[in-house]
Amino acid sequence: MPPFVRGAILVSMGAIALTLMALLVKFLGKRLSPFEVQFFRSLVGLAILLPLFRHAPLEPFRTPKLRLHMLRGFLGAAANAFLFWSITHLLLADAMALQFSRPLWTIPLAMLLLGEAVGMRRAAIACVGFCGILIYARPFTSGFDINVLIGATGALFGAAAIITVKKLTETESTKVIVFHFAFWNVLFVAIPAWFVWLTPTPWELFWLIVTGILGIVGQGWLTHGFKTGDASALIPLDYARIVYGALLGYLFFGELPGLWSYVGMALIVGASIYLVLTEKRKAK
Repeated sequence: MPPFVRGAILVSMGAIALTLMALLVKFLGKRLSPFEVQFFRSLVGLAILLPLFRHAPLEPFRTPKLRLHMLRGFLGAAANAFLFWSITHLLLADAMALQFSRPLWTIPLAMLLLGEAVGMRRAAIACVGFCGILIYARPFTSGFDINVLIGATGALFGAAAIITVKKLTETESTKVIVFHFAFWNVLFVAIPAWFVWLTPTPWELFWLIVTGILGIVGQGWLTHGFKTGDASALIPLDYARIVYGALLGYLFFGELPGLWSYVGMALIVGASIYLVLTEKRKAK
């Protein structure tokens, strides 16, 4: 099987797995707090990763960049908390679209934190994408929804986490980076989860475990798929999560995005894909 085909299959499987995870988050969020759902998702992911270090349990902590790992863990925990909240309180397709606004936030963050020069074209495209977020939120109308801004804030924290990963990959192995992400996520999210804890029923516990498995496996498939095939060509397959989210939202919750949702979605996705592809070309 050609590498591109294998990559396309893996990315598609990863996108479907992560969309199913989001669907379960929405179901579980009807009774359980998003913080509690996130705690279990991170805990299950950490449990799956632990066997990788069975011969050297302390390997992840023998690193000179422990503070940077901790920062990335905090940023990732905040990003997931906002994401899970938006999944619970918004249409599934809208929450997924806002998640993909992360490339927009990397523009101002790269300027502020890394001192990178950003061309006028990329800055203008980012502004178009931010207009899409405003169209979603409609802050100056009676239809204003604060949950849209919460979802966008999650994307902001996610973009900051991505920037820290760029620094970590210079010296750290992938498995150590992934371990610390799960480890610090568990610790940070345990604090708010404690205050809103509801003991899950056996059935809810089963689905919480499935949520964690889908999250870690889906992310693994995506990562391996992008490494196997041409990442630039495979990006639209990942963005198909928005389509999957719309279909599942309609089938399970009767959700139908309105006109403004489609306009905002088009601006966010179009601008984000352009910025991602531009970054890939620069890397070459």
